[in-house]
Amino acid sequence: MGNADVRAGAFATAAIRDGDDPTAKIILSAAVQMIAARGYHGTSIRHIATFAGISPGSIYNHFGSKHELLVTILVRGGSALVEATERALLDAPAHPAARLDAIVRTHVGIHAQNPMESYIGNSELRSLDAVALERVIANRDAQQRIFDRVIDDGVRRGVFTTPNPVAASRFVVTACTAVAMWFRPDGPASEADVIARYQAVARDAVGHRPL
Repeated sequence: MGNADVRAGAFATAAIRDGDDPTAKIILSAAVQMIAARGYHGTSIRHIATFAGISPGSIYNHFGSKHELLVTILVRGGSALVEATERALLDAPAHPAARLDAIVRTHVGIHAQNPMESYIGNSELRSLDAVALERVIANRDAQQRIFDRVIDDGVRRGVFTTPNPVAASRFVVTACTAVAMWFRPDGPASEADVIARYQAVARDAVGHRPL
């Protein structure tokens, strides 16, 4: 189990929860890395088990199928994003611009820190059954509604001047999500730099007017 412990410790995924037992954590860590590298259909349970340093039977003791692993990764990742964004909103000052900054900070930060999960989420929706797809889309819709509410509130209060709040909200979420495609921790811009830039982009998109 030594190599698996190193891999699990070196790669923390949003799919892992505090209550998971050590083997489940190792399996989820390996599954995210393998599916991101090989694609869902190019990854077998044996690939995941070999990378994790465990037997295929150990995976089935925790997850009933490869599909269940994929569902767990995507549903947990989406739920964690929504929960973190809701907490950021609750902790933010009441001003619409500060609230927008807070949710952009969270959305950009989580996507910058979890590029593999974001890639899987964008590329493997087609691999989900109808019930699982509905669960994943429900999380995405919930996240979008948080941005919709903040921007609508800013427009009502005259702080945001966009005539198209719905389109502006979707633009902001899409742009912030795409950070996962190109951000690198060792790149020229730090995570904090990127967050600040996207906060400015978001304010421009909604027509922020300081009062």
